[in-house]
Amino acid sequence: MSLRNIRSTVKIGEQLIGDNQPAYIVGEIGINHNGSLEIAKELVRAAFSAGLNAVKFQKRTPDLCVPAEQRNQMRDTPWGYISYIDYRYKVEFGEKEYKEIDRYCKEIGIDWFVSVWDEPSVDFMEKFNPICYKVPSASLTDLNLLHYLRDTDRPVILSTGMSTRQQIDAAVKTIGLEKLVICHSTSAYPCDPVELNLRMIETLRRPIPRPHWLLWP
Repeated sequence: MSLRNIRSTVKIGEQLIGDNQPAYIVGEIGINHNGSLEIAKELVRAAFSAGLNAVKFQKRTPDLCVPAEQRNQMRDTPWGYISYIDYRYKVEFGEKEYKEIDRYCKEIGIDWFVSVWDEPSVDFMEKFNPICYKVPSASLTDLNLLHYLRDTDRPVILSTGMSTRQQIDAAVKTIGLEKLVICHSTSAYPCDPVELNLRMIETLRRPIPRPHWLLWP
């Protein structure tokens, strides 16, 4: 994931993103660690060795984020055939793991932050003094969560995959522009180049001033 700002600047960690600034490149770890702290640290090391600026994890409260009808669905997982809600808990890091991630990233010199999917996850992450928060595309319409993030007064990175123009405008109005970074995205992984529609970046910039527009394929 390569973040490249087009207008103005916003500061994430110690780096400015914006006009005449270098790209800020983020490695997506998400929950690809499968609940293993050692795998997570290996992924962090790989990102650092590749010259990336940051790594991103995900933080959810499964009881809030997993729909009731999916909780007891059985899945094949690295831990065997278990319910989906049990799987979601197994891939969620707690305070002990994130303390070690925080320590390790600072030791080797790479930024880290998370996508937060619910308000308790924001409260959880606040104890780590995060450099920013990421809003998943699926949460762009969760205006309560966006208000909650705005109140932290930290930079917010907003992904726009699957969203309509009206939904994006409502999210921008909710968060405000001062510390906002917006990622034009498609939510297709990997994305076929013909679906990128990079002109959407300019389309979104025109109607109202938006100082931080990015491409995050």
